[in-house]
Amino acid sequence: MTNLTMDNFSAAPVQPQGVLADLDARNVSAWFGDHKVLDRVSLLMPKGQVTALIGPSGCGKSTFLRTLNRMHELVPSASFAGEVLLDGSDIYDPSRRITEARRHIGMVFQKPNPFPAMSIADNVTAGLTLTGLKVNKSDAADLIEECLTKAGLWKEVKDRLGQPGGGLSGGQQQRLCIARSLAVKPRVLLMDEPCSALDPTSTRRIEQTITELASEVTIVIVTHNMQQAARVSNKCAFFLAEAGTPGVIVEQGDTTQIFEKPIDDRTNDYVNGRFG
Repeated sequence: MTNLTMDNFSAAPVQPQGVLADLDARNVSAWFGDHKVLDRVSLLMPKGQVTALIGPSGCGKSTFLRTLNRMHELVPSASFAGEVLLDGSDIYDPSRRITEARRHIGMVFQKPNPFPAMSIADNVTAGLTLTGLKVNKSDAADLIEECLTKAGLWKEVKDRLGQPGGGLSGGQQQRLCIARSLAVKPRVLLMDEPCSALDPTSTRRIEQTITELASEVTIVIVTHNMQQAARVSNKCAFFLAEAGTPGVIVEQGDTTQIFEKPIDDRTNDYVNGRFG
């Protein structure tokens, strides 16, 4: 068990950005203080596919997601054991910088979090500033259009790029956050219930965006919506924490198999709405 800290991480060679990558978690365990929330979870999240993490509340899905780009360690009492390999290289290796892990492995949260007073255009490029990347004004304009287009938002906002991001609807704000994540050319995009606060129309648009992005970036999504998991994912992992025990993966595999021919009875009961 390793106590996590933000300090003492030296530079490591930068891997090519924007290149599809497998993400492979091996024997991941996680704690908050003395409370163990994940126990030896292993999951391969293949490049160019959408992997859905499903399971009841409190089974460790979001914690697992946050271990995949080292956000778990933002909690002072957090600790971690195991490996998270990005194309075979462990992001927890002491020689790897935290900023590099988060540049390659982006995150979209449950609640849209654009910078409300910042313009739509500046929201898109904000991630570049936070990660220390520089781009000239001409390239920035192209990048803004490219990322907003990929996020399915360009046509709706192209004539008001100077207006505040906080003035957009909830669904538009979430797509703006996706565009912001894409601007740094991540290899993996983590999404923690990105549609839970959205209306059905906005949810459908986000799901369409996820489907379109999968050919360019590896996606891992936490969702409580079984229909959504079935619609957008190629692979599924069912998490469960029983009787106060840490979360584990009960079953994983192709989404079709998990939903139509699950091996474990608990998986069958969950995907068919009999608990959770």
